[in-house]
This record gives sequence, C-alpha cells and structure tokens, in this order.
Amino acid sequence: HVVVVSVNYKTADVAMREKLAFNDQEIENALVALSNKKSILECVILSTCNRTEVYAVVDQMHTGKYYIQSFLADWFDQSLDTIKAYTNVLTENDAVEHLFRVTSGLDSMVLGETQILGQMKDAFQIAQTEVTTGTMFNRLFKQAITLAKRGHHETDIASNAVSVSYAAVELSKKVLGKLDNKKALIIGAGEMAELAVANLNGSGVNDITVINRTVAKAEALAMQYKGVAKGINELQCSLMEADIVISSTSAEHYVLTKEMMQDVERFRRNKPLVLIDIAVPRDIDPAVNDLDLMFNYDVDDLNGLVDANLAEREQAAREIELLIAKEIDKHEEWVNMLGVVPIITALRDKASHIQQDTMESVERKLPDMTERERKVISKHMKSIVNQLLKDPITQAKELSTDKKSKE
Repeated sequence: HVVVVSVNYKTADVAMREKLAFNDQEIENALVALSNKKSILECVILSTCNRTEVYAVVDQMHTGKYYIQSFLADWFDQSLDTIKAYTNVLTENDAVEHLFRVTSGLDSMVLGETQILGQMKDAFQIAQTEVTTGTMFNRLFKQAITLAKRGHHETDIASNAVSVSYAAVELSKKVLGKLDNKKALIIGAGEMAELAVANLNGSGVNDITVINRTVAKAEALAMQYKGVAKGINELQCSLMEADIVISSTSAEHYVLTKEMMQDVERFRRNKPLVLIDIAVPRDIDPAVNDLDLMFNYDVDDLNGLVDANLAEREQAAREIELLIAKEIDKHEEWVNMLGVVPIITALRDKASHIQQDTMESVERKLPDMTERERKVISKHMKSIVNQLLKDPITQAKELSTDKKSKE
C-alpha cells in the first residue's frame, strides 16, 4: 500500500511547519530510522519551507499510518495528537495523485513553480542512496519526475509571472527589452527585495546595487549575487545611473518624491527609468507619474499582471491534470501486473523443466541423432511450449486488470 503523510502550507502555519521540518543534515538518519519501523517497506522524505512529507510503501495501511505519525511525533518531540491534527494522510491512488501534483507544481503555494521538481528529485536520490526505496518507489518517483518535466515542457505552466517580485522583473522586460546589460537598483533588503534580486539575476542582470538604511543588511544581500551595497545617503546618485529601480522598504513616508525624481531626470539626459514599487505603504510618490521619462508601477499594476498570468497557469494546470489521470491508470495497471508476475514466472519455469526433461528423454531413446536433428527437435519443442503458454499468460495479464476478478 502507498501512503503519504503531509504537513504543508494548507494544514499548518509557518510556525508549526518550522517545528516539523527536517534539516539537510538529518534527512539520511531520519530515512534509516523510519525504514526500521514496523510496516514500513520503502520510504522517501521531502522537506521544504512549505511542506514536510513522508511517502511510504507499507504492508498494512492502518499500522503503517500509525508508525509514520508516531515517528514524526518522536523525531520532532511533539505529541501524537498534535501530529495528527496538522497532518493530511492520503492512501493508494490518492497518494499517487498527490505525488504527481506536488512534483508538477500543482500543489505549490505559487501554482506551477518549478523549484519543487528539483527538491523532489533530491529527496528521491537521497532515499535511493540510503537504500530506503525498492521496486515500487524506484518506478513511481521516476514516473512522477518524468511527468513533471513533460508538463513543464508541453504547457505554459511555468512561463508567466505569478509572484509580485517576478512580475516586477517581467514588467521591466516589457519596457526595456532584454535586461542583460541593464543596471538595477534595489531599495530595501527584506524578503521581497531578496526575491526581486534573485529574479533579476535569473533574467541576466549582473549589475545590481542594493541600498538600505542598515548597510550590513544591504551587504549581506548584495554579496549573494556579487552586487554592490550602499547606504541610503547614496540613493540619489545611484538613481542617476540605474535602468531599473525596485523599491521594497517598510518606510512610513515616500522614499522617492517627485522633487527628488525631477532632479534625477534632469541629470539622466532623456534616458528612461523604470520604477517599480512593491512596498505597502508605497515607497514612490504617485506624482512621479507626471514625469515624462519615469515609468512608475505599483503593487496594483503588478497584481493585474499576476492575475492575468495566473489564469493562463490554471489552464495549463488543467492540461497537466489530464496527463496525471493517465499516469495514475498506468501506475495502477503496473501494480496489478506485479501480482501475476510470480504466476507467469512459475508457468515459464515449469514449462522449461518439462521441455528439458522431454528433450533428455528423446536423446536417451534416439542416441544416434545428429547435432542438426537435436537443434531442430529442440527448436520445435520450444515453439510448442511457447504456443501453449501464450493463452494462459494473456489471460493472467487480463485478469490482473479486471476489477470484477478481484471482487
């Protein structure tokens, strides 16, 4: 039986998810410890900022679920009742569908994000290294990874911005074209600013300046992307050199005023500047829109872009769901076939022994046969055996997929 026990952003807030997250250094030990529990035949552990999930093959469903949840309770020093309250348990085809959806990005907080695919691949590889996977998961996880790659390749699930920070970068591309040789200025050094820097860097921007009131924070962010950190006193000079400005501070008043930007515009010599304000309350005075060469966008503008792109992703997600349904059928057919493999193997072994015994009997009774005669008789015997086996093997395979035969 396949079972998944999941703590995710739908079942638990970030404070609880933090308590139930494995760090990278303990995953191997956790896998080994879990695999030694009663009923656990195979297991994979996925742990990210948004989810901690245990995938397992168990010999008894009820017992398996209990030992997975008690394992999590012991490992994280929580009560079993707490674990039960914050976990979602799925079994059989529901568990398989969940694996496919998670790997394809359909169950992510940001629909269609691709990072989860790499995280699932890493989780599977670690489990393989620790030898906690076997016949079932070695096939199932490869199937899930292949399906996710296909979904990303055949649909637009990951091609449109659905986060504000990523939308800011996409908007910059629409105004300025390619960003390879552009200079970016980030005002602020918090989480949104960090996401903006990461997305700019991923779009080819290598010249990044981070300005923050606390210079140490600016330095910490800039260092990750080989950027430059400056203090707030250098803001106006930096504005004169930038092509893109993304502002995300917690300031109570405008960081960029119309008067300041008028001065900047005079020194820029007709060079356009894209200003993107992802702060709430806003960092950039809306009156900056009156300036001819200042392209100023706020969160509402970005949200409009995000909403349109999300609709496109949802259409792509529906296409992937159709692929998932077909893959679940393939998995079920394969699992059912596992049950008749020993029967087919036994039939073939029995037939092979009969053929061999019969051939030895023929050779004893006809000792003067030539080598060619032996080969001809042996070949025809094999042909007869294969023909006799054909119908029983076909029927066994058909019975494995016939639901009525299991009732």
